[in-house]
Amino acid sequence: MTLAGQEYLTGSAVPSEEQPAGTPASRPKSTSFWDRTWVRIIGGALVPLAVLAAWQAVTTTGLIPTYRLAPPASVFAAAVDLIERGELWIHVAISVQRVLIGFAIGSLIGLTVAAFVGLTRVGDVLLSPILAAFRAIPSLALVPLLILWMQIGEESKVTLIAIGAFFPVFTTVASGLRHVDPQLVEMGRSFSLRGWNLFRTVQLPAVIPAMVSGLRLALAQAWLFLVAAELLGASMGLGFILTESSNTGRVDRLLLAIVLLAVLGTISDAIVSLVHRRLLKKWS
Repeated sequence: MTLAGQEYLTGSAVPSEEQPAGTPASRPKSTSFWDRTWVRIIGGALVPLAVLAAWQAVTTTGLIPTYRLAPPASVFAAAVDLIERGELWIHVAISVQRVLIGFAIGSLIGLTVAAFVGLTRVGDVLLSPILAAFRAIPSLALVPLLILWMQIGEESKVTLIAIGAFFPVFTTVASGLRHVDPQLVEMGRSFSLRGWNLFRTVQLPAVIPAMVSGLRLALAQAWLFLVAAELLGASMGLGFILTESSNTGRVDRLLLAIVLLAVLGTISDAIVSLVHRRLLKKWS
């Protein structure tokens, strides 16, 4: 492959003589007001603060009885009580561990199967119909079968979470690979790119946005499937807190578990977004 062809395919071509560096077209664009970091931080905090204020208002005024919606102070007190007992962080750590293991397994399998289906005709013909059928099965319908096969233990919970993480990754990446611009692929082949070199140089950069979108959806699905897994037969974890609190009428702890799930989900999504930005800088 010539140097010019490599630069075109990898997007690393240097400025040409017709467009020297320093011209207005090559200068970095100024950040808009809504894209500034402090604006996004403050703006993102406004709605949660408004929800918190409304929550406090409806509970202190008696508009909603406390046995149905505990006030924020009670939820905070429940968190402090569990921390003092040394239980809260154990529940959080176990749930995070289950999500990370299930997400990693499901995503790796999803990426592998997506590559086979998206890059080969035989994979598309053999696997697409049956995977579409499995994707239509509700997650809770799999719980009795997993318990029958794996008993009530970590294996069944992690497997259910992995199933939830698999399909978003598989669907988005396989679709992205199928829709890579054929002209780019043909251009890569004209420069003698084949196999791994063609995938690394042409197809992978084109599918990075779809892959990260799939990973974000998979991580959100992993948290959803965690709750489904821990609601049935768990003795530790945030899902267990939800079940126990519902059975004992502890609305404060129930709301605490919901808030923690929301916070952990937001943090994990932010981490994937950071990885997305780094990948785009590397491959764009």
